Amino acid sequence: MTDISFPDMRGKLTQNRPLADLTWLRVGGPADYFYQPADADDLAAFLKALPRDVVVMPMGVGSNVIVRDGGLRAVVIRLGRGFNAISCQDGNVTAGAAALDAHVARKAADAGLDLTFLRTIPGSIGGAVRMNAGCYGTYTADYFISAEAITCEGEHVTLGPDDMKFAYRQSALPDGCVITSATFAPPQGDADALHARMEEQLRKRDETQPTKDRSAGSTFRNPAGFSSTGQADDRHDLKAWKVIDDAGLRGATLGGAQMSPKHPNFLINTGSATAADLEALGELVRKKVYDSSGITLEWEIMRIGEK
Repeated sequence: MTDISFPDMRGKLTQNRPLADLTWLRVGGPADYFYQPADADDLAAFLKALPRDVVVMPMGVGSNVIVRDGGLRAVVIRLGRGFNAISCQDGNVTAGAAALDAHVARKAADAGLDLTFLRTIPGSIGGAVRMNAGCYGTYTADYFISAEAITCEGEHVTLGPDDMKFAYRQSALPDGCVITSATFAPPQGDADALHARMEEQLRKRDETQPTKDRSAGSTFRNPAGFSSTGQADDRHDLKAWKVIDDAGLRGATLGGAQMSPKHPNFLINTGSATAADLEALGELVRKKVYDSSGITLEWEIMRIGEK
């Protein structure tokens, strides 16, 4: 990327910032520029001053992404402490985009509001809205009221459900638009019962998933037609892990990458993997699953940057 003349700003700008330490898989090259805004107004001024041909890429806690080894020819935006407030008022929950899903679930439960589905989702609220994150048959879209965001032109906007056009694991958030907070209207519940439910969810997750390993959560979506979309005609009887297991790929390795022996839909870095190892193993799994079952698995993990 050519040099950019940046405006006066109150946040922190870093050039050629390595990203591997910011992702759960601990791989990936550098971003050309990495910006941590001080607050929403600072972010708006920063985005407004950027040339329109500069790629802007918001990044959360790096829990659902492979950053390729060549890095990103982009300005990566990462929101910090100025964007992690959580409030519960009048039956609504408003959370900053940098607030962790688990923290929002716990704070909501304290107020007798049921966002328990967020408790085991590894990520932040901005990413949950962007990707319509879900678990246990409940999705972010189910309780979403609105999101505050800043466009790539530096405009403050409020986005409702019609603007987001939520679908399975996706939304229509415009490129370069950065969510700064979101508001939800969850059902009410007993605080103690909600916390007990979350503890049970955590116990089951730890029993069945490689939570101690370097992973990015589920690697592939459940096969089309079995995607837990919440639609009346949806089916739940075929999972990605099952077709991977049936293809004999539980524990499969390539370089430092491995399909977890504990849960074969979890791609893990055993300690020495490159982004290329991880992506190549994922593509090998997709090919062998197709060869054995005729099913084409779709990535759930985002892969970004240059190889």
